[in-house]
Amino acid sequence: MKKILSVLLAAMMSLSLAACGNKEAGNNAAEGGKKFVIATDKGFSPFEFQDAEGNIVGIDMDILAAIAEDQGFTYDLQYVGWDAAIAACQAGQADGMIAGASITDERKANGWTFSDGYYDATQGMAVASDSAIASFDDMKGKKVAVKNGTMSNQYAESIKDQYGFEVVTFSTSPDMYQAVMGGQVDACMDDTPILKYNIKTGELDMKFVEGTENDPAQYGFAIFDASKQELIDLFNAGLENIRANGKYDEIIAKYLG
Repeated sequence: MKKILSVLLAAMMSLSLAACGNKEAGNNAAEGGKKFVIATDKGFSPFEFQDAEGNIVGIDMDILAAIAEDQGFTYDLQYVGWDAAIAACQAGQADGMIAGASITDERKANGWTFSDGYYDATQGMAVASDSAIASFDDMKGKKVAVKNGTMSNQYAESIKDQYGFEVVTFSTSPDMYQAVMGGQVDACMDDTPILKYNIKTGELDMKFVEGTENDPAQYGFAIFDASKQELIDLFNAGLENIRANGKYDEIIAKYLG
């Protein structure tokens, strides 16, 4: 009798486990089962940065999370920095990147494929809080820090001869900001919302030089391999949905008011 009961119990447990497995498989199927590796920049608040608890947060991070939830995919995040994010995508170590990347024809010609634009941004200049610099006209003989390979880098290069300043490149935004506050350079150029947000929150002991902005350009999610086009399609579809349901505006307001 004990043997018969043991057999029956074992059979019931097997059926129960099988049912759980089928339920889990069904949930995974409902979620789509797609998983990607996404690379991003470091220290580019309010778009991507590390909070006091060590979490990676920001506008880009919230937009990505909202789109992933809307479209039913998951992702692993590589918080590696601008140059490293590009390199990871080009080497096939990441499927795409979201890092406040401006959509430009030059980048498209160099192998970038962008999503629809998800934010309009200009580039501008900031100086130390006690600096007397009030415009580009005060920059003759000065040094301007930029992050390598960015729109701000291109903007600075395009006007350096006109205003007579030297461009100094850095790999990360924090290093660039520190160079300004430490007096190694006279100013830095970066995306306007990033500079103004960090100055407003007290993260940067600097001031924004009004009137130094260029024409706005849109940020886009990017891939570097045509085989990853599905990710762009998912991003675009999700972006359209979160704009329509108000989630996008909620995210922007959370960080920028």
